[in-house]
Amino acid sequence: MSKQPNIILFFSDQQRWDTVGLYGQKLDVTPNLDKMGMEGVRFEYAFTPQPVCGPARACIQTGQYATQHGSYRNGIALKDREDLLAKRFNKAGYETAYIGKWHLATTDGNSREDIGELFNYCTKPIPEKYRGGYKDYWVASDVLEFTSHGYGGHMFDMDMNQREIKGYRADGTTDFALEYLRVRNKNKPFFMMVSYIEPHHQNDRNTYEGPNGSKDKFKDFETPGDLVGTEGNWRENYPDYLGCCNSLDYNLGRIRDEIEKQGIEEETIILYFSDHGSHFKTRNREYKRSCHDASIRIPMIIYGPGFTGGKVCQELVSLIDIPKTILSSAGINQDGMEGHDLNLILKGDTEDWPDSIFTQISENHVGRCIRTKEWKYSVASPDADGNLDMCSNNYVESHLYDLKNDPYELKNLIDDKSYTAIRTELKKKLIDKMQQIGEGEVQILPYQEGILCGVAEVFR
Repeated sequence: MSKQPNIILFFSDQQRWDTVGLYGQKLDVTPNLDKMGMEGVRFEYAFTPQPVCGPARACIQTGQYATQHGSYRNGIALKDREDLLAKRFNKAGYETAYIGKWHLATTDGNSREDIGELFNYCTKPIPEKYRGGYKDYWVASDVLEFTSHGYGGHMFDMDMNQREIKGYRADGTTDFALEYLRVRNKNKPFFMMVSYIEPHHQNDRNTYEGPNGSKDKFKDFETPGDLVGTEGNWRENYPDYLGCCNSLDYNLGRIRDEIEKQGIEEETIILYFSDHGSHFKTRNREYKRSCHDASIRIPMIIYGPGFTGGKVCQELVSLIDIPKTILSSAGINQDGMEGHDLNLILKGDTEDWPDSIFTQISENHVGRCIRTKEWKYSVASPDADGNLDMCSNNYVESHLYDLKNDPYELKNLIDDKSYTAIRTELKKKLIDKMQQIGEGEVQILPYQEGILCGVAEVFR
């Protein structure tokens, strides 16, 4: 196509990849997304570079890893920079719009890093300076789970006015997205990000809140393999969790219907993905912040110009690849961004494509992991605090999984001497990546029983 494409990022929160039919979900949870995947491109092995809400969002806005952009945990605001994603689109003549959960405007305190001035917009309207450059339409809340529940609540618009959410929250969020699509400047291309909180748990109630009727509608779910035989709280929550995902799917259909109604389907790229997954308190005391696929593996499906044909890509890809990809599709400069352009895969240019993905973990511990098609290798720092420290120079091996024979990561092989050669190879790969993105000299010691006690709640 000769003109610049419109781009929509449809962004879910805490959604496991296996909630989607094309990834193996047997219940009819995602018919619209499955249809989009059969028309577009599905990435079978997609992952997050940071399984925490704020840091993952900052990775999208910057195209950099958490230790590079500095928002390495929740509660550290995104720095106002000229090279942010929305500002690049602004300079290229796009309208930019943002709807939903932001989670990048509040800086709340303690860190051994320089995190700048303290300010709290968790439940207040966000000033223009802290909106990441989105300038043409804005209806958002910094911490949406603090200003809303499954039904009802509010966000704030560009003029700092409170906007009420009508009905179920995902439906109300989509109402604002449709409002923008109908009032936008039809003579300019647009970049719109719709950031849903579903299927994230409702913090103040510690439950997942699907639409009314979800518990009955999805009660016959098949337990994911990594959860079988575990404790956690998935038994009571999974039907509502799937209900949240089903609602997202319904709203994806609403947006696609509007795009088709406006006659711009063939010139609009829609990218569906999530910030991280959920292990339902089976790996530690909360829902993510671990190296396991339940935490870091995400759905990623794209449809639009350059992304058609029902292709299934088997290469390892990351959320960190998305900024570079959409800028490339729009013909905009991507200097200073990590990741890789997913357009190259579709052109068959995979000779230099990486054979592993890299993830940083914060808050409950300072951790790093490398995942290949066959192996998962993770380390944690016994000296660092996941809230106070962005990184460490001292790590200890914590996890090794044989993904070919143990896809649900049930047997940790980190202290098995017969895998020394594999650990050595993966350790080198991990250190090389950490140094490549500026983490400095790193020491990784062999696993020692008891040395990581208290660093993370569960090392299995």
